[in-house]
Amino acid sequence: MPELPEVETTRRGVAPHIVGRRIRRMVVREPRLRWPVPADLPGLLAGSTVEAAERRAKYLLFHTARGSLLVHLGMSGSLRVVEAGSPTGKHDHIDIELEGGVALRYNDPRRFGCCLWVAPGESHPLLAGLGPEPLSEAFSGEHLFALSRKRKGPVKPFVMDQKIVVGVGNIYAAEALFAAGIRPDRAAGRISLPRYQRLAEEIKQVLTYAIGQGGTTLRDFVGGDGKPGYFAQQLAVYGREGQPCNRCGKTLKNSRLGQRATVYCVTCQR
Repeated sequence: MPELPEVETTRRGVAPHIVGRRIRRMVVREPRLRWPVPADLPGLLAGSTVEAAERRAKYLLFHTARGSLLVHLGMSGSLRVVEAGSPTGKHDHIDIELEGGVALRYNDPRRFGCCLWVAPGESHPLLAGLGPEPLSEAFSGEHLFALSRKRKGPVKPFVMDQKIVVGVGNIYAAEALFAAGIRPDRAAGRISLPRYQRLAEEIKQVLTYAIGQGGTTLRDFVGGDGKPGYFAQQLAVYGREGQPCNRCGKTLKNSRLGQRATVYCVTCQR
């Protein structure tokens, strides 16, 4: 599933090609996504100009004077800039054609993503109750420490909770916890403030580095330019069960937390 770095990589990739351009038309070939594409969406977009491309958590928002297009890539979706009218594939469900002969193409084999509309001045329910952005000043070790008190559940699902902080998915939670030396199954409420400060810093660093590498290529993901991300080549623990720890050489263990596979080092993480 595309996580925050993949979505941010997509935003950065497509924004220069679409911001400031007028939308000629929207072609919907398959409206049956996770939520049906609104029937009036093509009419709302046609003739408007893309004023900005923003990311909130794992959602993309393309703003116009009439409102905003809200896009989620689901488990297998991608947005790519292509030549308008170019041949389409089986899972190319939506094209947004713009002036200048380019189109923003939405591809989604599993159709778990969405393309929805947000009217001006309104807040979409999907964006309600979200925590702070992990790369913002609002996110810190103090924030994690304050919200973790009396919590008995494991720290990994805690930092993956979108109400606590957005966009820290399975891959990057595992990598940040390893870098911070914290076992993913340790009770969130039993972690000290200094350790949470270290964890918050590692979350920021791992996400920043992953964005710089173009995200992580796992199965379906490619960036807005159609190229894969390269952060997977740098993974320390995720997907490396049974392999030696890069730090101490001990065999990495695997467990399931919140129904998600979790690989960690019993020596380096405590």
